[in-house]
Amino acid sequence: MIRRHTAQAATGSAHFLGEGPVWDPARQRLLWVDIMAGDVHEGRLAGGRIEPVRTWSFERSVGAVAVSAGGDLLVAERETLTRVHADGSRAPLARVLPAGSPGRLNDGAVDPSGRFLVGSLGTGREVLVRFEGGGCTTIDDDLTLSNGLAWSPSGDRFYSVDTLTRTVYVRDYPAGDRSVLFTVEDGHPDGLCVDAAGNLWLAIWGGGRVECRTPAGELVAVVEVDAPHTSSVAFAGPDLDVLVITTATQDMSAADLAAHPLSGRLFTAHVGVTGLLPAYWDPGL
Repeated sequence: MIRRHTAQAATGSAHFLGEGPVWDPARQRLLWVDIMAGDVHEGRLAGGRIEPVRTWSFERSVGAVAVSAGGDLLVAERETLTRVHADGSRAPLARVLPAGSPGRLNDGAVDPSGRFLVGSLGTGREVLVRFEGGGCTTIDDDLTLSNGLAWSPSGDRFYSVDTLTRTVYVRDYPAGDRSVLFTVEDGHPDGLCVDAAGNLWLAIWGGGRVECRTPAGELVAVVEVDAPHTSSVAFAGPDLDVLVITTATQDMSAADLAAHPLSGRLFTAHVGVTGLLPAYWDPGL
C-alpha cells in the first residue's frame, strides 16, 4: 500500500523558482535558492514554519548552494562557482560553462567525500561535472536538463535526474556505468534526496507531489503539495525528520496562481522517517 502524506506551507513569501534546500546541522540553519532572482536564502525552523534570517544576492542566476563545515558557502552562479566566506567576502573558484553561454548551472550537491557536483540546462548539450582540484571533471555530457543528485547511505550508489527525458539514473560511485532506475510518467522529476533507510524522495515538477521510491524504484509513498511545481526536497531539523519542499511560480498562469495561491513557498511534511546527515563541502579537495 502506498502511504499518503500532505505538506503544509512553511513560509509567508513566495519564490519564482525556489530550489535546492540544504540543511546545515552545525549551525541549525536551512539554505535554499531562488534561481532566477539570484538569491541564496538562510532560514530557521520554528515549529512548522521556516523563518527567514538573511539573503545573499548575486548579479545573475544561482542554481545551487552548498556549505562547508566551517560555514563557508559554495554558490553555483550562472556559469561559475563562487566561494562566500563566513565573513561575507567572495572569491571565484572555477568556470564551468563558457562565458556568454546560452544556458546556466542548475542543481548541485556534495558527494560523500566532500566534493561538489553540479549540472547545466539550456546550453544545448547538458553536462554534469564534479569540482575537484580547482577544476571540473565531466561525469555526463549527454543530458537534456541535469537536475537532482543524491547518494545511498553507504555512498556507493549515485542517483541523478535528467528532467526532460523524465529519467532517474543510478550508478556505482565514484566510478560506474549509468543505468535507468525508473522514469516518471506524470510530471517531470526534479530535485531529490535519500533517507536513512536508502529510499529516494523525488520532487515532481508539474505534479504537485513528492514521490518516495525504494532503491529498486518501487513507489511506496506520496506527499501531496498544494503547488504544482514542486522543485526539490531535503530532510532538515535537529532530528532530520522534517521534509522540506521547495516550489515555484515559474510557468504558471494567473488562473494557475489563483487555483494554487501557495505556489512558490517552502513546504514541510513529517513523513515518519529521517534523512541522512548532510555531507559538507570540503574546500581543500
